[in-house]
Parts: sequence; structure tokens; C-alpha cells
Amino acid sequence: MKAARFSRFGGPEVLEVVDLPDPHPGPGEVRIAVRAAGVNASDWKKRQGLMDQELPQTLGYEAAGIVDELGEGVAQVAIGDRMFGFSTDGASQAELAVLSSYAPVPPSLDFAAAAALPVAVETAARALDQLGVAAGSTVLINGASGSVGSAAVQLAAARGARVIGTASAANHGHLRSLGAEPVTYGAGLVEQVRALASLGVDRALDVAGSGVLPELVERFAPPVVQTYPLSDVAEAHRAGEGGHACGKLVLLVDRSRSTSRLAVARSDGRPVGRDRRGRVGPLE
Repeated sequence: MKAARFSRFGGPEVLEVVDLPDPHPGPGEVRIAVRAAGVNASDWKKRQGLMDQELPQTLGYEAAGIVDELGEGVAQVAIGDRMFGFSTDGASQAELAVLSSYAPVPPSLDFAAAAALPVAVETAARALDQLGVAAGSTVLINGASGSVGSAAVQLAAARGARVIGTASAANHGHLRSLGAEPVTYGAGLVEQVRALASLGVDRALDVAGSGVLPELVERFAPPVVQTYPLSDVAEAHRAGEGGHACGKLVLLVDRSRSTSRLAVARSDGRPVGRDRRGRVGPLE
């Protein structure tokens, strides 16, 4: 299969798409033919050598696609199901990925939107739980237009909290559509927040990691903004690392180039896959 990988630390230029052995699911896991895979800050931090030090490394912790192989003990999932979830081995930016935690793709979402959810939603929910955000709270979210920030805004609003979110002026309409009252980050931020919440805020979440929390404390479905083919993984890193993406970046996998290696064909020409017991089902 084709997969994104790097063999040395550095900028996006160290990324390459290489041929790797097909992975297989263990007990309780499923394998998907990837249609879309999320790109996160952890990917470029790994690439820069700020996390794991071993080389080479693959990339990606979330993906969506069509189940084509089942691990032992998997129930209520069939070959051909649309699923999304977590790839705990960090190898979802590939033609095939093993998911250890997964769920059906809702009918209202396409693969790109589904692939954008797992990391952002889990991170946002965990942060809000730790802060104790609940009905009646006033919470300030710095970096509210990014993938985690967008999820945090929606989850906090759903809990009944009042949400104030920072973003560039160009993204204020986006924040309002999610349920937040927008303010512009930068000079005068504290004054803007004070104008909206004269008594201050109860909770503050700095998703952007820009170090504004001390100053501020003193006083669901993330949008996919841009998609890239797997071969352009380096460009996706450049866009995300620049810090101005509104929402989530997603890699798309062109299945038309790899179906012959990843599946057999039915008599009517539709692709199918096999599980480890040899059972066959449609991929789409």
C-alpha cells in the first residue's frame, strides 16, 4: 500500500509517499480502505522530532473509509461498512489503516468530514470536562476557529454554556454559526472580552497555545476547509503549520489507483474485500 512517511526530521520536504506492507487488524480491530485521513498538529510535531525519536515514522491518527478486513471477535461490523475512528499506531495517512476505536459514518457526513472528527472532538470534550464547563458557565476559547476550537465551541454551547471565541475578523461569521460570540485576537483582546462579559469569564481554554491565558484569566462536525491528495501531504503540513487554517485539513486517498491491489472484483465490476476468514463483501 501507499503511505505517508518520513525517514529524517525536518520540514515538510522530508515527507514522502512510499510503499509499505499492508497492515492487518488484531482482535477487536477493523481495517479500512481509507477514503480520507485527518492532519493534526501532532503530525508536524512528530516530523520535527518533538515527539517520538525513532525513525522512520508513519503519520495519522484518524481516518474514514470502507471496512475491508475484520479482526477476531469483531461483531456488528461487516465488510463494506462506512466507518471512521482512531488509528492508535499513527498510520492512518495511507491507503489502508487499522482502526482500534471506530463508529459508523453518519449518513449526513462524507468521508472527509468524518475523518476530521475523532482527534478534534475527543480533545475538545476532554478539555471541557477537565474545566468543568456546564450550563450557566461563561467560557472563553482562544483559537476557536481551528479544528479543536470549533469542536469545543459546539460542545460547550450544547452544554448550555455561553461561549466567547477568539479568531481573526474573517472567521467571525463562522464562529457565530457555531454558537460563539466572536472577538479578535491580538491587541485589545482583554478589553473586547470585558465588553462582552463585564464580570469576567468562568473558564478559559487556550486551544491556540499562544500564551494569552494569564492575561485573560486576569480579567460537531469540524468544517473541512481544505483537502489534499495523499501525495500532497507535505503541502497539507505547510498549510496547517502556518497557523491560519479555519477548521480541519484532510488528506484524500484516490481509490481508483489502488483498488486492484486492495480488493478483488465481483462479476458486475464492483470492488469487494475479504476478511481474514475469507468472507467477501462489497467495498462500496
